[in-house]
Amino acid sequence: MPKVKDIKNVAVIAHVDHGKTTLVDAMLKQTHTFRDNQEEMGQERIMDSNDLEREKGITILSKNTSIFYKDIKINIIDTPGHADFGGEVERVMNMADGALLIIDAAEGPMPQTKFVLKKAFEAGLKIIVVINKIDRKDADVNRVITEVENLFLSLATSSENLDFPIIYAIGRQGKSFEKMPASLEEKGDISPLLDSILANIPSAIKDEGGAFRMVISSFERNEYLGKLAVGRIKSGKIKKNAWVKLIGEGDKTEGKFKIEKMYMNEGLEKVETEEVGSGEVVYLAGSDNLKIGLTIADMTVEKALSSIEITEPTIKASFGANSSMFASREAKFLTSRQLIAKLKEEAETDLGLRLEENKNDPSRVVVAGRGELHLAILIERLRRQGYAMEVGKPEVVLKEVEGKVCEPWEEMTILIAKEFVGAVAAEVGKRRGQLLEMSEDKQGSCKMVYKISEQNALGLRSSLMGQTKGQVLLSFIFLGFEAIESRPPSKRNGVMVAFESGKALAFGLNLAQKRGATFVEPKEEVYGGQVVGLRPVVGDLDINVCKGKQLTNMRASGNDEAVVLSPAIKYSLEEALDFIESDEMIDVTPVTIRLRKKLLSKIDRVRNQRKN
Repeated sequence: MPKVKDIKNVAVIAHVDHGKTTLVDAMLKQTHTFRDNQEEMGQERIMDSNDLEREKGITILSKNTSIFYKDIKINIIDTPGHADFGGEVERVMNMADGALLIIDAAEGPMPQTKFVLKKAFEAGLKIIVVINKIDRKDADVNRVITEVENLFLSLATSSENLDFPIIYAIGRQGKSFEKMPASLEEKGDISPLLDSILANIPSAIKDEGGAFRMVISSFERNEYLGKLAVGRIKSGKIKKNAWVKLIGEGDKTEGKFKIEKMYMNEGLEKVETEEVGSGEVVYLAGSDNLKIGLTIADMTVEKALSSIEITEPTIKASFGANSSMFASREAKFLTSRQLIAKLKEEAETDLGLRLEENKNDPSRVVVAGRGELHLAILIERLRRQGYAMEVGKPEVVLKEVEGKVCEPWEEMTILIAKEFVGAVAAEVGKRRGQLLEMSEDKQGSCKMVYKISEQNALGLRSSLMGQTKGQVLLSFIFLGFEAIESRPPSKRNGVMVAFESGKALAFGLNLAQKRGATFVEPKEEVYGGQVVGLRPVVGDLDINVCKGKQLTNMRASGNDEAVVLSPAIKYSLEEALDFIESDEMIDVTPVTIRLRKKLLSKIDRVRNQRKN
């Protein structure tokens, strides 16, 4: 490890897809964090290390890395850009002294830009603005800078917040500039950005002579060492084999343990060390009694550091063990006990999640999160680890404020081609959305900003996708809890429900497609009560998609033509959460995602309808 003169801790924050991870890639490569022959030198999105992040092209979990530049160590914290993973941003802010705010040179500040900048100001971070993607054909740097200045004016908590340097960058080419280049062909590298970090971000080394204290910002699991507490040392230093205490709310001592192992970041690797000082991001092993927000401190310390405040969840859904006939052969973990234990483990590291007991059914648990994508990613992560489950229709989280029951409200930003403005306005209008702002750029794209209750926004993304041929971008930012808005009438049509189990056949599917769109392919196994299609009218229809053509000794003229079927509709988890009604569930296994009725038997469904 090189001799370190100073430490700078920097968070990288931005709206989704504004180029955070690509810019971090350039910083890692150009500071020779890897050897020229290492695999990472040929990779893109190095920090997005798990399969889900690579597939979806978004950062889901915040990650730590470090680089060395001019004998100074820069610890970099890469954060998610999607509002549903805002909890990841909030919990790591206390590890940094400054932040790189990445902004797209064409799109300008977006809803999540506003959210992360507000959190950075609350944490007292020094901001460096990076105008990225200046090589885009539709880039409008002057307009974006004006919008950035207006955003800072609206959010600043002190006059110091308004003094921010600007760096111009082309992340994919690994180039940055102190001033807007005269030509985009101008040679460059990432040095101007790194020099700006050294010049503007305060030193992380503070109170070296004080007693050791750090807040647990996250933890990682190690097969041999158990939990590793991750945090930034606020004061003092810590040595291997030293005894420390855990301090919780109300300065209450939660326990003590001996530091068995310590690690620091060097590039993407964790390097074991014997002693770590103030300002460093460190990984400590020695106890399994670790919770995010607890203070780890010297045995002489009595007071805890400020804990981590996380914005409340806004949406919830019921999770339970999978009761379908295929679960036992498609999944490794089947019981409600295994599922609930895993969900509790996930909630320990994901502070945006909350678990509640299901009062009506102890075998199920209610999981609350920050949005439909947040829940969808959780479900996908679990199914890839071998879990099967059933998930109910999402509902908003209600909260009592000053004696009134309130619901979450969102600021929704829609980017759309001009030709679809009418369709979008009509659909959002039906859902009681209030138009706050509307603007149009030179390329004919429109930006529409609405205030809407989260309940009325459920299912809006998939509805607009259909009406705009997939040419719509939606972003949300949580505004707070306000009075409950009136609900628009439900618009979804009825579904086709299988009443026999077996393999779907082309003949049966052909009959079904004469009555609507189908969700299953020929030879795909189905079970009674499974939702197999969508009707063009209101009202459910029970149908037999396993029906085959009746064979006789006589060949009837015109009856032997090949059956031509339309492709089956396959919903993603997020789309499925949008689609289902209160009497339906999503049947999730590691193999596939199905839709089903809560009551599989037609007789039970009819009895339930009469009862209600």
